[in-house]
Amino acid sequence: MNVLYCGDKHIEDGLVISVLSLLKYASEALNIFVMTMDLTFKTGRIEPVSEETVSYLNDRLKRQNERSSAVRIDATELFHAAPPLANMDTRFTPCCMLRLFADQVPEMPDRILYLDNDVVCRKDFSRFYHQELSDYELAGVLDHYGKWFFRKDLFHMDYLNSGVLLLNMARIRETDLFARCRVLCSEKKMFMPDQSAINKLTYQKKLCGRVYNEQRRLHEETVFQHFTTSFRFFPWLHTLTVKPWQIDRMHEKLKLYEYDDILQEYTAVMAELKQGTVLSDSVMRY
Repeated sequence: MNVLYCGDKHIEDGLVISVLSLLKYASEALNIFVMTMDLTFKTGRIEPVSEETVSYLNDRLKRQNERSSAVRIDATELFHAAPPLANMDTRFTPCCMLRLFADQVPEMPDRILYLDNDVVCRKDFSRFYHQELSDYELAGVLDHYGKWFFRKDLFHMDYLNSGVLLLNMARIRETDLFARCRVLCSEKKMFMPDQSAINKLTYQKKLCGRVYNEQRRLHEETVFQHFTTSFRFFPWLHTLTVKPWQIDRMHEKLKLYEYDDILQEYTAVMAELKQGTVLSDSVMRY
């Protein structure tokens, strides 16, 4: 099974947690692709995901299944060739749009599961991964809030959350979906630009049950839990954001102890990485 993550150095905590959660439930080999970049622009600098972090993941994957792997893809040059100019200064970092360059990476497999770094797996996800997809560009789950406000058809909810997407890369290359999304992000400023572009330009999308991208509260049947910002109404109307690596907040605010075994391993791993005891040897550049 092929899995894609995208981002800069700030995704490393979530990346490690998410991959460890996949390992807990995967019965097949896992091939992890991490797209990242090194970029300086007028409002700051983006540092790439470290080679050491991806090296650890590669070793950890192979300890479970020797056919598994993790590779780091340096997409800096791809990004420079077609930057999302209209959305470079939004609150959403340019790294959010890295997945839109996946079609330009020759080694990217025809079927790949994209996950945000704040998505945690809690059940076998093979049924979702292996579902029939030949007639679709991608499969995903409705956005918990966006489905009410953004839609092409007033009477049909179709606005997907882009945190969990099963991508048919072969079909995406045929329809130039990501190429068209890159052009749109370059020309038009949008709220959540990559997610908005994908929803606006995708017509061959498959809607799946919320168990594959639970954005609100954990349920017994949940396969992927996505730790997004949510609205809470008690004792007053407010937003709540708790990420998987914020362990104390997860316990205190969400009363959630579901992932403590994974978080215990994550804590030990990050301590080891910070001590610089993990070496790396794999990176792809484009």
